[in-house]
Amino acid sequence: MILHNIIQSIFVAAGLTALLASLFNWEWFFATQNAGFIVKCLGRKGCRILYGAVGTLLIVAAVYFYYKIKDL
Repeated sequence: MILHNIIQSIFVAAGLTALLASLFNWEWFFATQNAGFIVKCLGRKGCRILYGAVGTLLIVAAVYFYYKIKDL
């Protein structure tokens, strides 16, 4: 059970980082090599929307699995 909580915490941290980066338009986040590729393909605004959606999805998945595993 502890391992599940650690993994869920990682999901929340990654999702929160991606969501905050998209909301605040963090230059250091979008200047990385991986995000730079997506910026070239989708543009800065599209990249921010994508990372906002991915961040939200990661947070929602972590919360869902927290309650799903809690019931088992």
